[in-house]
This record gives sequence, C-alpha cells and structure tokens, in this order.
Amino acid sequence: MKFALIAKEVLEIEAKELLDGACHCLETDWDGIVSMIFESKGKLIVCGVGKSGLVGAKIAATLASTGTPSFFLHPTEAMHGDLGMVEKEDIVLAISYSGESEELIAILPHLKRLGAGVITMSKDAHSSVSRMGDYFIPINISKEACPLGIAPTSSTTLTLALGDALAVCLMKKKGFSKNDFASFHPGGSLGKRLFVKIKDLMQTKDLPFIEPEMSLKEAVIKMSEARLGNAIIVKDGKLVGVLSDGDLRRAMMRENFSLNDPVILYASENPKYCDNADLLAIDALTFVENNKIQLLVVTDKNKNVQGALHLHTLISAGIK
Repeated sequence: MKFALIAKEVLEIEAKELLDGACHCLETDWDGIVSMIFESKGKLIVCGVGKSGLVGAKIAATLASTGTPSFFLHPTEAMHGDLGMVEKEDIVLAISYSGESEELIAILPHLKRLGAGVITMSKDAHSSVSRMGDYFIPINISKEACPLGIAPTSSTTLTLALGDALAVCLMKKKGFSKNDFASFHPGGSLGKRLFVKIKDLMQTKDLPFIEPEMSLKEAVIKMSEARLGNAIIVKDGKLVGVLSDGDLRRAMMRENFSLNDPVILYASENPKYCDNADLLAIDALTFVENNKIQLLVVTDKNKNVQGALHLHTLISAGIK
C-alpha cells in the first residue's frame, strides 16, 4: 500500500473543502460578527465539546494572542459552576459541527439569560444550536477525509480555518500591529527583536579594564581572566582603545615585538563602540556582524564606559 498517495489524497480532499468554504464565506455576515465582537466590552468565550472543543481551545488561544481577550469554556464545566466566569458584556462562540451537541443545547439558554451575545458554528443554520445564535458561521463540507466518512477531519480543518479567519478579521479591525503581537509574545523571537535592548544584556561588572601604559604581558593576563577575548583600554574611565585576540596575534608577527611594551602600541585605538545602551539588541547584533568584532563596548555620550556586550551573549539570548 502506497501511504504517500493516501496522505496526498487526504490533503487534496481537505484543501478542496477549504476552497469551497472560502466561497461560502461571502454568504456569511462577517461584518456583523466582527462588529459585534469589536464593540463588546467583554471577552469572547469559545465553547464546544469533543473535537469541536479541542479546535475551539486553539481558536481561543489564537484570538487571545492577536488582541481579542478570549478563553475556552467547556459546556459541562459551565453547568457545574464555571458559568460564573461569563459576564453580561461577553460574546459566546459556540461550535458544534452537527449543531445538536446536548451539552451546548443545555448551556446556551443560560448564557443568553446572562445577556451574552451568541455566535454559532455548525453545518446547519436550522440546527438546535444555531437557532439560538445571533449570528451563524457555516461549516459546509461535502466530504470528510476519513475513508469511512465518520471521523472529523475535513470538518475540523475548516472549523480551525474559520477561527483563523475570524482572528485575522479582528486584527484588521483593531489595527493590530507587529509591535502589539510582540508585546503578547515577549519570550518569542519577534518579542526579543522588538523589545530587548543592549542594556538588558550587556555585562557591567568584572570588565577587563586596562591602562594604556600597562605592559602587554599584564594586559594578556587581564584579558584571559575576563574570558571575553578582549581587553578594554581606558583613561580616566573613558574608552581609548581595545585589545583583541586578533590584535595580539598581529603583534606577535612584528620584528621588535615585546611583551614588556605598552599595550597601546598594539591595540586598536579607534575601536567600534556604541554610545546608546537603549539600542535594540538586534541592531547591536547587526553592528557587530557588519564590523566583524566580537565585543561591543558600550559608553555614554562622553565615551565613559558603561559596559560591554559579547557576540556570544547575543546569540545565547536568542537574538537573531
């Protein structure tokens, strides 16, 4: 049996149902649905049981992460106390492919009694569930991808996609931006790119400071102790140079090289540095890579050294 062909067939069936579902979208009052949710001062509560419940939980998570306060409420739990989580200004999205889920049929009258608006998703606008809704989103499919035509496959895929469509519509309505998304995902790569600054990552203690007149031998010892691959040359607290591993290797190639020479003879006296600790870490990474350096010295506007940021620190922090 060629399972690759079976897998291909499943994807083709579900893809066709998604395309057909896109056509039916034009028959749905999306403007009314989006306005209802947008104008509400409450939350969007997603309800469903079984596979619809699992999909509903994902829809609620997507909505919450894209600017629409939302959570998933299991109908059975709602009947046993969790109904107290629902407030008058809330909107309920009830999902049931058959439209005849007993748990939803039982809880919807109580939700409406509390004053919550109701949006339903099912295959039939005249189903028991959808008749209780203010708005209806159809889950129209002609075929499940399951060979028995029983297991929810195409129907759950379309339900999930409709939930994504709702989330995107609300994002557009709210003017939800990349910065907004990052603020909800501060631990993600986008959040790090947009919010983590040099001052959040730079090292400020135990820096390898050396004086210009210090011997190269002493400077190498200081540099080795700090394990940053560089030594920072300062005079009265101000940056005057940097001694890197590369500088040291180049120094050793000189004819009159001596470890007793002043370190300033071999250091870079015009090192690359940053005088803005509020600069984004992602911009610091670009600066470091473009200038082919490993250590970025951070100063104030008067070149007083404030700290240092190593390339490895940026990479370890997930800045990329």
